[in-house]
Parts: sequence; structure tokens; C-alpha cells
Amino acid sequence: MVTMVTTKAGERVAERPARGLGRDGAGKRTGGNGSRGGQFPPGGGGDSQRRDETPHHYRIGMWIAVASILMLFMALTSAYVFRAAVSGWQDLQAPPLLWVSTGVIIASSFTFALARKSLRRDDGAAYRRWIGVTLLLGLAFLGCQFLAWRGLIAQGVYLASSPHSSFFYLLTALHALHLAGGIAGLSYLLLRAGRVARGGEEERAVKVRRGAAVDAVGIYWHFMDGLWVYLFALLFLWR
Repeated sequence: MVTMVTTKAGERVAERPARGLGRDGAGKRTGGNGSRGGQFPPGGGGDSQRRDETPHHYRIGMWIAVASILMLFMALTSAYVFRAAVSGWQDLQAPPLLWVSTGVIIASSFTFALARKSLRRDDGAAYRRWIGVTLLLGLAFLGCQFLAWRGLIAQGVYLASSPHSSFFYLLTALHALHLAGGIAGLSYLLLRAGRVARGGEEERAVKVRRGAAVDAVGIYWHFMDGLWVYLFALLFLWR
């Protein structure tokens, strides 16, 4: 809308009112809320909100990965149970090292829980120590698996020796492959454990990201531990 204004000299001048836009002292256009360019002022809640949502997104992503792995092993379990019901099945005795590896991986779940508890208490030294112990236990588990495979091969038990041995090598190898991903996650946590923030918002952001990473790796690691106990019972205690 244009209004006409009469000046002192008798001239009529058109004046166009501003609609939510004005100019600040420097001549720059400002929005209706007084901020430049109509944007929110720096330091708004956007970054803080994204940081608060980070742990939630990490956990959802990890649960999706866990669900996909679970579906794979459930399909193999169905094939195993079906084949075990068919004639010609020869049971395979569990190598003693597998009992040792089972105890090792169960212990690693407890050490990871201690690491997580230390992180919540802001005890950085204890957190790094328990993450390191969990990593070593994971590597020890893989070492025991490898030695168990070598022992069976030395006895003449190969992949094609029997249906039971075929499923044993397939299931344990797939589990070891997925567990290697958990070891990579533990290695990442250990490498990032020494990072020190300068304080303030940076320190808060580091703590949020670290907590989210620990939660995600914890979900995966505990799942791998439980999956191995299940596979061990299926292969050697079932039937």
C-alpha cells in the first residue's frame, strides 16, 4: 500500500512503508525479528539439539546392524537343524580350546561393562584400562578359535569331512569375521580415549560423542558375546 505525504514545500511524495524489513545502523537489511537476513542469531539451539540426538541415532543404527546379522544366523540355524534331522549326521566333539574361548568372551562382556561404568564416573584412566583389557580378551578369543581350527585340521577334520564339521567351520568363521568388526570398534574407542577437550561446549560435545560411540560398540559387543554362547550350545550341546 502506497500513501501520499505532503511536504512543507507543498509537494506530494509517495512513501512506501516497510513490511517486516528495515535497516540497522550500518544500513544492512534486518528481518522482522531484528536479526540480519532474517536468520536466527548465532549460538541458537540447532547444534545443541543435533548433539543431543547423536546417541539416539547411533543406537538405532547399531540395532539395525545387529538385526541384520541375527537374521543371517537364524537362517543358518534353520538349515543346521533341518540337516541334523537327516540320516548320516556325525557328531563332532568340541575341542577343549573352545571351552576356554567361551570363558574368555564372556569375561570380555564384564570388562566392557566396567569400562562403561568408569566412563560414567569420568574416570578416564580406568575407562582406558578396561577398554584395553576388553580388546585383549577379544584378540585372545580369536586366537583360541584359530588354534581350535588348526587342532581339528591336524586330526583330519576338514570342511567337507561331515555335515557337522561343515556347519562348524561356517558358523565359527562367520562369527569370527563379525567379531573382528567389534575389535575394530574397541580399537577406535581406545585410540579416542586419550582425547582431551579444552572445556566448555567442546568438552560437552566430546563427552556426548564418546558416550554415543561406547553405547553403540557395547550393543554390538554384547550381541557378539551372546551369539557365540548360542552357537556353542547349538553346535555341541544341542541334541
